[in-house]
Amino acid sequence: MIVKGTYFQNSAERPLVYGDVEIFNPKRRRLRGEPEKEGILCEPVLVGFCGTDNELMNMGSKGLLGPKFPEGKNRLINGHEGIVWVPSENRFAIVLIRGGDSYDPTRYTEDETYFEYGCDRADGLFADAQYFNPDMLLKIPDGYVKDGKLDLEFAKKMVFPDPFGCMLFQLERMEDLGSAHLFRVVMAREKCDEETARRIAKEEVFKRTVIFGLGTTGMFMGDLIKRNHPDANILFVARSPDDSPKVKFAIRETGAGYLRSDFETEKELADAIIDRLGGRATMFIGVSGANVEHRIAFEQKVLGCNGVYNSFSLGPKVEYDTMPFGFENHLIFGSINFRQCHMEKAIELLAKSRYNEIVELIDRDEFASDPIGAYKNKIYSKAAPMKTAVVWNKKYINI
Repeated sequence: MIVKGTYFQNSAERPLVYGDVEIFNPKRRRLRGEPEKEGILCEPVLVGFCGTDNELMNMGSKGLLGPKFPEGKNRLINGHEGIVWVPSENRFAIVLIRGGDSYDPTRYTEDETYFEYGCDRADGLFADAQYFNPDMLLKIPDGYVKDGKLDLEFAKKMVFPDPFGCMLFQLERMEDLGSAHLFRVVMAREKCDEETARRIAKEEVFKRTVIFGLGTTGMFMGDLIKRNHPDANILFVARSPDDSPKVKFAIRETGAGYLRSDFETEKELADAIIDRLGGRATMFIGVSGANVEHRIAFEQKVLGCNGVYNSFSLGPKVEYDTMPFGFENHLIFGSINFRQCHMEKAIELLAKSRYNEIVELIDRDEFASDPIGAYKNKIYSKAAPMKTAVVWNKKYINI
C-alpha cells in the first residue's frame, strides 16, 4: 500500500524525505508468550516531533541508520508521539510504541528482542496510514470526542504519553533504587525495622533534587516528583531566562525553584546550586544533553554523600574520579522507556493537565514542502517552542 509520509534514509543530502512510501503489515507481538498478530490499519491524526526524530535524521546524514530500519527495508517512517483513528473499531487510540519478544520490553535481556514504532525496526506515525498491533492501541478517556471529531486541545496533550510515561518509569526507578541504596543508613540512624527504613529512604532520596535541564522531560520529571513526594525540594537548572514562558510554566506546574545557568565558571554555578538547595544534592537528574552535567555533579561536588545520579541524557559521557566516588558512596544509573501501565497512567494524568499550552502547531503543507528545513529552522531551532506537533489529518480534529 502506497501512502504519503516522511521517512528517514541514509543520505548525506536527503536524510529525511516526504513523498510516496510503501507501508507493510508484518506480524508483531506485544510481549513474550503472546501470539504474533498482524496490524490494524490506522490513520494518524495529530503527531508530535521528538528530539529522537532529530537525532535519527542526523544519524541518517552520517549513514548510521541501518540497524534502525525495518527488516528488509532501507528506510524508516518516523513518528512515535501522537493519536490515531482506528476505522475498523470506530475510535481514536494512542499507540503503545515499544513491544517485542520480551517479558518487559523496557528492560529486555540479551536473548530477547524489541521494536519501537517510528524509532527502531518498525515504521511509525508520520504517514497517511499505518499498521499497528491491535494489542498496542490504547484507549483514550471519555468526553473528548464530539460528532466523531477529536478536541484539538486534548489531542495536543496526547503527543506527551510517550515521554510522560518514560518519566513515570524514571520515578519508579529512582524510588526503587534510592530506597534500596539508603535504607540501611536510615535503619541505623532511626533504629527502625527495614520496612520503615525503606519507606523513609524513598522520601529522603528526593530531599534535595537537581534537575539539570529544562526540556519537556525535565519538566515532567519535576511534576511527577512533586505529585508523589510533596516535601521534595526541587531545583531546575537551565540556560533560559527566568522570565521566559518555559520557566514560568515549569515553576507554576511543579512548584520547583529555578536557577539560570549563566555563571562565568562551573564552580560558581555549583556553589549557587548548593546554596539554593541548602546543601549538596541527594538526587541529581541529568536531562540537558550536555557534558557539563557530570562535571557539576562530580567534579564540582554538587552530588552529596550517598547521592543518586540519574543519567537520562543521550549523548554525554559520564566521568568521575573513583576515589571520592567510592568513599562518598554514589549511585549512578541510566534507563529509558516505559511499560504499558506507565503509558496508560500518563494518558490519564495528561488529560487533566495544562500541557497543551506548551504545544505549537506547524502546518502540514509547510512541513511537507521542506521537512529538513522545518526541522532545522523551526522545530529544533534555538527559537523553537517546547513542543511542536502537526495535525496530520484535519478531518478528525475540531479546530
